[in-house]
Amino acid sequence: MKIILNYLKDLYSGPVQAVMVFSFTLVAALTIGIGNWAITNTITSYLAEAMDERIEQDFLTAELFYQFRLEDIARTANQLALSNTVINSFAEAGGGDSLAIRDIENKIETALRGCRLKGNRVAVVLDDQGNLIAGVLRSTDLQLALLQAGRSWSGFTVFNDVMHTGTLISSTEVIPKEILVEASLADQARIELLETPKSAPAPFDPREGSAGLGMVGAAPIQEDGRTIGVVVIFHLFNNDFTLVDAIKDSAKIDTATIFFGDLRVSTNVMTEQGERAVGTRVSQDVNEVVLHNGLEYVGTAFVVNEYYITRYEPLLDHQDQTVGILYVGSRQKVFLDFLSTVRRRTSFVAAITILMTFLLATPISRKITRPLQELRTLSQISQQVAEGNLEARAPGCGGGAVGLLADSFNDMLDRLQETQKQLVESEKLASLGQLAAGVAHELNNPLATVLLFAEVLLKENEFDDRGQTDLKTIVRETKRCKTIVASLLDFARQHRVDASEINLDHLIKRVIDLEKNHHRYDRVEIETNLDPHLPHIQADEAQIQAVISNLMTNAADSMPEGGKLILRTRRSMNDQIIFEVEDEGEGITPENQVKLFTPFFTTKQPGKGVGLGLSIVYGIIKMHRGQISVQSKFGEGTTFTIQLPVRQPETDPRSNQDEDLNGDATLIG
Repeated sequence: MKIILNYLKDLYSGPVQAVMVFSFTLVAALTIGIGNWAITNTITSYLAEAMDERIEQDFLTAELFYQFRLEDIARTANQLALSNTVINSFAEAGGGDSLAIRDIENKIETALRGCRLKGNRVAVVLDDQGNLIAGVLRSTDLQLALLQAGRSWSGFTVFNDVMHTGTLISSTEVIPKEILVEASLADQARIELLETPKSAPAPFDPREGSAGLGMVGAAPIQEDGRTIGVVVIFHLFNNDFTLVDAIKDSAKIDTATIFFGDLRVSTNVMTEQGERAVGTRVSQDVNEVVLHNGLEYVGTAFVVNEYYITRYEPLLDHQDQTVGILYVGSRQKVFLDFLSTVRRRTSFVAAITILMTFLLATPISRKITRPLQELRTLSQISQQVAEGNLEARAPGCGGGAVGLLADSFNDMLDRLQETQKQLVESEKLASLGQLAAGVAHELNNPLATVLLFAEVLLKENEFDDRGQTDLKTIVRETKRCKTIVASLLDFARQHRVDASEINLDHLIKRVIDLEKNHHRYDRVEIETNLDPHLPHIQADEAQIQAVISNLMTNAADSMPEGGKLILRTRRSMNDQIIFEVEDEGEGITPENQVKLFTPFFTTKQPGKGVGLGLSIVYGIIKMHRGQISVQSKFGEGTTFTIQLPVRQPETDPRSNQDEDLNGDATLIG
């Protein structure tokens, strides 16, 4: 210990040096500590906002997937209900004609085989009493099985409401146990309720565990203006994970879950044993907000056995009753571990920086205070001279102002010694007085020199400023590092339609004038066939302009060698506006047509697009209560057809029927 104390005493040989070292270190510690606190809090706040935005985008993507699947089921049901085969064979099949029944079953099988969406699916044709005329079950492994004809499905609420209203129903519905038995899905639907921490004391719906939740599309079969039967298609969520896994894999979402009431029936949330958490229930906090109050829940929630950053929204049936929940979320532990790593690393950097400041301040302070030590030595020599020791000399101090001062002081002493010898040899008092006057004059000059060089030393002492500059450099560079982590987040709204009266033909011409200046149209011939009597429509001009521009861009990109791009408008028989964009490009393969409006799906080369253009177009047309379809033959070209209402309806319609677009078109909307 004594050796260490002696070493420190020698290292910090003066109080000024010790004060300077610890002052530098204290300033560095305070500055870096405050900077570290500010940086950490800024990063934490930024990451929290980024995580919230990511969850919101994840949910919008999940909701889009969900609506796409639901609309596919409704579209298939409507196509079967409008099928000539079903309508023409309906009466004979209802009377038990086996050939007619087989014709309907073949039509259903064809429709189910043509569906590229995975998962179980049940399609049945019911008469006006709810009796099964024909039905087919497609299992998760894509195997088809016929359902027994003649069994009653009248207990299905959707059937009764379609018969009563004569309109298409597309919604999320509770599927009763009796219907699941008839559809051979009772075993799949059965789920054991598991003990779940923080769940409500009792299930939200007493049918949980035995009944099922599914997407349902039900369309009326009509003849001569009256409803003679119903086509019902549904996809059962219980123990079917195709939708939640598709959401997770395609959109890179952490976890997704579908609840029947407060029961997890389809999920990729895992238990501690590494199994899907089917049978567990949502926490009571979420239960109260989402199921009982019908509101969305956004924030941290306890999921199965740990906390997640989540978003829950209620699933409503066709009667606007809450029957379940759609959920997406990310593990909070991953977020907290990342923040902990950030804090540890910034604290480590701060500690290393403070230590380096302390180590660097020691030699710098020694260099700064060395002239003070030399001045103190010079002061001690002056005291000896004052006591009469003219043999004393200042030690060599090297260069610098203090070195020059010491040399001047030694020269003064040398001359003083010579003068003293002259005084001893002089015998005259007058000479002694004259010599005394000369000595006083000689002492005055070096003392003035001492004062001058001391003031110069104090005025030119810039070591503190340089130390501060170093510290400011450190702070500046640290701030520059903070600016680089905030550009890696960040997949989904929704915008409102700001409707106004617009002339679609004029808008198309204006977009053409803007677009044709781009190089992509250098080899493209743009042709228009616009209806001059087209009425004004109620629409958001900016959004419709984005639709036209996006479709023209895609068409031009599909014709790298050039070709003709045709834009048409006309008015349909059902008082809607038809807008078509036709190109002579590469066309779209049948397998890609069904994925055309899927977010992030693109056939363009990497770096040429992210697959969001047509998804945005789809969303805009849907917000305008319109429809969009595509007809394409690979290698021959593509035609996009958009239907828009002249007037925006005041309420959301349950379904829009397209009476003008038939044939092989892929209909979206």
